[in-house]
Amino acid sequence: MPTVVKTTSKGQITLPIKWRRKFKTNQFILECQGNSLTIQPLDLTKIPKPRKNEQVIFDAIRDNKGKGIPAREILKILQKLNG
Repeated sequence: MPTVVKTTSKGQITLPIKWRRKFKTNQFILECQGNSLTIQPLDLTKIPKPRKNEQVIFDAIRDNKGKGIPAREILKILQKLNG
């Protein structure tokens, strides 16, 4: 059943609690596909191990002075957050 949500002034949305409970996670992947936005629960066990020197860059100028962040470091952070 479709659910309508609106963004806050900072562009954030809240997923209904029944969805968060269903997937037993507070981490989700968002992907823009054409005119649609897909939201999927993040399953850390299904993420392949990063290759050596693989970089992931997101807002790098703001987040890491333009250097990017190694994929394995992001994976470690996500695993720590997931408990």
